[in-house]
Order: sequence, then structure tokens, then C-alpha cells
Amino acid sequence: MAGGRKLEFDKQKALEAAMEVFWKKGYLGASLSDLTEGMGINKPSLYATFGNKEALFEQATHHYMETCSKPKSEYLFEPNTPLAQRITNYLKVIITGQCEGPNPKGCYISLCVAEAAGEGMPENALKTLNTAAGYASELFLHLFETDEEAISLGLNQQAAANARFVVTLMNGTAAMARAGTPYDELQTVIQNALRGLGL
Repeated sequence: MAGGRKLEFDKQKALEAAMEVFWKKGYLGASLSDLTEGMGINKPSLYATFGNKEALFEQATHHYMETCSKPKSEYLFEPNTPLAQRITNYLKVIITGQCEGPNPKGCYISLCVAEAAGEGMPENALKTLNTAAGYASELFLHLFETDEEAISLGLNQQAAANARFVVTLMNGTAAMARAGTPYDELQTVIQNALRGLGL
């Protein structure tokens, strides 16, 4: 497809493909050639539709949050369901997603955060990543501070520490899943997490 012609590809499918490339290789590891090959478009089309690599990463990260991350939060707020079961259901779907399914192994955000610890990620991309990385912590902080059962169990008294504990656990399972550890071996951490929270 020559540059300057009308859009001849599905923008959402191309964005999904870009997300998968970043998920596999990280921001720094994903070259423009990797991205255009994965997205099935040429460089002029990438620039014309998404902007530069940094802008594409920001859009791909937003897409990940809206399609892969935020929908799973519903498990934590299921009505008429005990807190321990809600957290179990949430962690099961998170760890299953890290180990199985069509997406790359591990966690998009965890991989990119680890990569960002070095140098070379542009400022706006880093800001977008940091906002996304804080989502899970804020989610569990809100749960422990406002959920009636959590409050009755005293989890609100150390809500930030409890949220950090769960997020650290998920980052750990993401790293192990990326290294090839299967779900059957990782699911055992769920009961340990519940015990760690006193549930």
C-alpha cells in the first residue's frame, strides 16, 4: 500500500497487533520493522495513522488497559460474593491470562515497567506506562478501603500495604509465566495470597 492512499486496513486490528509486538519485545526492543511487519502495514501508513513509535506505544498501552486489564476488575466487585472468592476469581483470571490464551505470556505492563527501569524510554511513553502500572494498586487500594467485608476484617487499616502485596504477587507470577511456568504450578500462590491477607 503506497503512502498517501486512503486507509486500507483495520485500525483496531493493527493496534491490537502493535500491542502484541510491544508485549513480546517491550518498547525499546520493538523496532519499527517489527511493528510494521506485525501490523501488516508500511511505515508511511503507521506514521499517518498512529504517529511515531512513542505515540503508537501510548495508544497500544491504552488499548491493553481497556481490553485486557480493566474488564477483569469486575471480578473484585461481584455482588453477593465473599471477598475471598472475589479475590480468588480475579487472581485466577489474571494468572490464566498470563500463562495461556492467544496473547504473549506474562503481562504487558510488567514487561514494559521492567524495561523502563533502564534508560531510553521517551518521557510521554513513560508517563503513560506509569499511569497504567498504577491501576492495579489503585484498584486494590479502593477495594480494601471501601469494601464492607474488607473493612470488617481490618484490611482497610493497612490498605496500601495490602494492595502492594497483591500487585507484587501478580508481577511475580507474570515473570514466571513469561519464563514458561504453567498455570497449574502458579495457581497455588492464590491460596497463599489469601492467607497472607488473613482470608
